[in-house]
Amino acid sequence: MGKRSGKRIGWFDFHASLPAWAKVTLGVAAWALLIGVWQFTPRSPELEALLPTPTTVLDTLVHLFTEKNFLADVWQSLQRTFLSFSLACAVALPIGLLMGAFPAVEAFFNPVVSPFRYLPAPSFIPLLLAWFGTGNEQKIALLFIGVVWFLISMLMDDTKRVPVDFIDSSRTLGAKRWQVMLKVILPCALPFFLDTMRQMLAVSWTYLVIAEIVAATDGIGAVMMRARRLVRMDIIMAGIITIGALGFLSDAFIRGIRWWAFPYLRKK
Repeated sequence: MGKRSGKRIGWFDFHASLPAWAKVTLGVAAWALLIGVWQFTPRSPELEALLPTPTTVLDTLVHLFTEKNFLADVWQSLQRTFLSFSLACAVALPIGLLMGAFPAVEAFFNPVVSPFRYLPAPSFIPLLLAWFGTGNEQKIALLFIGVVWFLISMLMDDTKRVPVDFIDSSRTLGAKRWQVMLKVILPCALPFFLDTMRQMLAVSWTYLVIAEIVAATDGIGAVMMRARRLVRMDIIMAGIITIGALGFLSDAFIRGIRWWAFPYLRKK
């Protein structure tokens, strides 16, 4: 508990600021409860086959990495995810920045961008197979389509969050449009951009298995699909945990970049 205006505040007060030890304790408790229920819930042999215990899944993970060259599949999935996401950012960033800064650009692009946000990426699989075949390009294209439209819209909204006073002041001081874009709008919006990219990278990870189920011979999704045919739920759950761990680490990496690059935004 802490104090606000001379009063003690509890954990369940609105907008209460928890100390670091409390956040860690609550997080560990949540995971301990989840894993404990998963591990010790009574189950029949049939249910055990469908829902293996955490210890079984952990043993399977060790076996996959030590004897089945699972690291190569993880590396392939990492390459696909980060290459596709980097391409999506490279396309979305300039478009979103211009749409957020200039209403005319928004009026031109938004009628195309907005409808595409509502089209599920898996619906493009037949087209992508026809265009790119079953190779790596098809999987990267699917991951790209899954996030690029949302990225454009969200980066546009982030750009609009830059205070108008900053723009007006720079124009009053004689800054040209490109100077306002590069020296005022872009630096002010960058923290928001990183937050958006972090959120959308999580979405990209959720599309990974979908991208790797079609004629894939490697990658985490391919391993999981082969396990489904053999009814090896322990391997499937090991793949799910691996994707979750990779997503968590990538999220922490972007958070670290934001913390390092923008010290003035760190919470005191």
